[in-house]
Amino acid sequence: MELALRDPAAIHLEIGEPDAQPADHVVEAGARAARDGRGGYTSSLGVGTLREVAADRILRRNGLAATPAQVIVTHGAMHGLAMTMAALLAPGDEILVPDPMFPNWAMAAAAVGARVVTYPTHASDGFVPRVEDVERAVTPRTRAVIVCSPNNPTGAVYPASVLEQLVETARRHDLWVLSDECYEAITFGVPHVSAAAFDTDGRVLTFFSLSKAYAMTGWRIGYALVPDASVVERLGHLAEASIACPSAPGQYAAIAALTGPQEHVHAAVESYWDRRDLAVEQLRACGVRIVEPEGAFYLMADVGVEDTDAFALRLLARRHVAVAPGATFGRASAGMVRISLAAPRDLLVEGLARLADEVASSSVDASRIAVR
Repeated sequence: MELALRDPAAIHLEIGEPDAQPADHVVEAGARAARDGRGGYTSSLGVGTLREVAADRILRRNGLAATPAQVIVTHGAMHGLAMTMAALLAPGDEILVPDPMFPNWAMAAAAVGARVVTYPTHASDGFVPRVEDVERAVTPRTRAVIVCSPNNPTGAVYPASVLEQLVETARRHDLWVLSDECYEAITFGVPHVSAAAFDTDGRVLTFFSLSKAYAMTGWRIGYALVPDASVVERLGHLAEASIACPSAPGQYAAIAALTGPQEHVHAAVESYWDRRDLAVEQLRACGVRIVEPEGAFYLMADVGVEDTDAFALRLLARRHVAVAPGATFGRASAGMVRISLAAPRDLLVEGLARLADEVASSSVDASRIAVR
């Protein structure tokens, strides 16, 4: 990404950044809060009105009974996840994460001295986890497991039956479940189901974000459903120690986003769906093998080489297209790259064409080496 930012000609397919802007009423709400003097400190757990609005949304959208006291506002969902790891994990504890993974999970775990243990997901299964793989990864040191649906980086959407089994496995082993649902609003013809729908004893903590659905990445507002009051208290102390409180204007903008017109979100999802279909058709027509995503706005493509770091650097240098190397996300995505579909449609088409050309060129080069 840093190299691509230095290339003015680069087509950016590496960043999980919506190409839309927040809706006007959202921007105006944030600006109004600043103009009206509501830009100061708030509670470390967030503005009370936003906690109420988020609890209501969780009930209406996710079917989960939530009270405002169980909702905390975070400085983006990743801040919530990082604080929760600090609250629940001691040095040497293990946390299970899917492979491929969002690398920031592992970074947050490492920051509190926890050990990351991966459970594999497989391209042949659409990167939906097998419960027996999670079961095999559990040890006496395991304290928590991360699930992510819709998934970053794979775009997999986990069926309800799989989530139910994952939560049951966590219950049997007395594990916390950290459910990253930042992309809950972005699915393509399949339902999003929250892992907490199968929670009977308050072990599932669910993390939401306004970054992706509302194109508010830099506003840094997320929220979490935390059933355990003692964990809420710990998170409040950690928030006070780390950020004092989330951005006040951002929180008022979030209230407007969650309670106002949703046409902006629906239009964005339709656009991502269209681009997903376009990318799948274009790459398959070029002979590039892909795993068709059912949500989020990413696509994993097999580029036919082992060293995807080198491939990504070569693609940027020769074709001016930036993608994320599969090696970034784990062993299960070796030989693949992650493509962000959140680029403007015309640039996405051109970038995919150049990527397909590079894949073909790499295949020819490999054949020549083999002959020699």
